[in-house]
Amino acid sequence: MTTNQSKRIGIRVGEALVAGGPPGTAAEPEVAIGELDGPFGTAFANLLGDQTVGHSRVLALMNTDVMVRPPTICVSKVTVTDERYTNILMGTVQYATAMGVLDAVRNGDIPRDKADELGIIVSVWLNPVVSTIKDLDHKILFDIHRKATTLAIHKAMTFQPSIDWLLENQDKIVHKYFEKGLKGEI
Repeated sequence: MTTNQSKRIGIRVGEALVAGGPPGTAAEPEVAIGELDGPFGTAFANLLGDQTVGHSRVLALMNTDVMVRPPTICVSKVTVTDERYTNILMGTVQYATAMGVLDAVRNGDIPRDKADELGIIVSVWLNPVVSTIKDLDHKILFDIHRKATTLAIHKAMTFQPSIDWLLENQDKIVHKYFEKGLKGEI
């Protein structure tokens, strides 16, 4: 095995949930990170080139023509039909995602020397209620989505949670919506 091959990242997957702000501001990104010169790169290019109505795929930008590195695609988990929602998603949240990616490079989760070799796909959760909030605090929304992106990348790159932790805690964790279902709340 060559030195370059031993440093390959392949594909890593992670997620994070960051809440605590006003209603509608929670973030729950799911990320896939991989080498652009292999199967992940093919998936990345296909995702970017095969647009789907209501689920546009856009590069994470710091501004209208400043793409972040590693190249990152934002994909909405919610079907987008509202112009205000689109502007919030493709403005505040897209920018927060880009900044979260750079935070992950700065803190060492993404190796700086791999910034041109890796790609990131971020499935973005933005609560549809944000488009109805008159005085939406974009700074809080930005901070939460930035933190969630950075955390999801960290978890992907450090294989969190570990299989040992999962096996140890398997019967201690109950999915909150399953629990609500058991209580007849949904």
